[in-house]
Amino acid sequence: MAEEEKNEAIPAEPESLEETETEAAAEDEPAEQTAAVDAAVEEPAAAAEAEATEVEAPSASAEPKRKGKRLPRRLRPQKTRPSRPAPTGERKPLVRQPKPEHERGRNQERRGVVVSNAMDKTIVVKVDMIKSHPRYKKVVRRSAKFHAHDEQNAANVGDLVRIVETRPLSATKRWRLAEIVEVAK
Repeated sequence: MAEEEKNEAIPAEPESLEETETEAAAEDEPAEQTAAVDAAVEEPAAAAEAEATEVEAPSASAEPKRKGKRLPRRLRPQKTRPSRPAPTGERKPLVRQPKPEHERGRNQERRGVVVSNAMDKTIVVKVDMIKSHPRYKKVVRRSAKFHAHDEQNAANVGDLVRIVETRPLSATKRWRLAEIVEVAK
């Protein structure tokens, strides 16, 4: 029995060279098939890993917020404007408003006392204003001085006059003498 075991352990030598090549080819085929199967299994895994890195890379570059004050235009949040509804029907015709009484609109008028007429064609008018305080309702008296244009130098100190707002005539004159209401005594 010992001899039989020895015979089984030692492989028999091939009788010809062709048998050796055929056996080698048969042994290589399963190895090639196994390598092809392994590569096919590895390719989807590699492709999945590549896709995962490709997917992560753009999101990684888009997600981190900069600490600087300005972001590139592509990273700024998009502002959407509300869409206007489509116009329905016909447009209304343009209608001109009637012109005011005066050509340049309603001018302000003030009444005051002439305090100076020393300048040529200019008078200084002191206008007293009486207002109630908005919170405490106390009657408060205030006065303001206005430079007014007097073309004929007609007004004298102490006259009660009516002045009208007008275009700027000089650095300080924005008023014009409309009429002398009461002459000083």
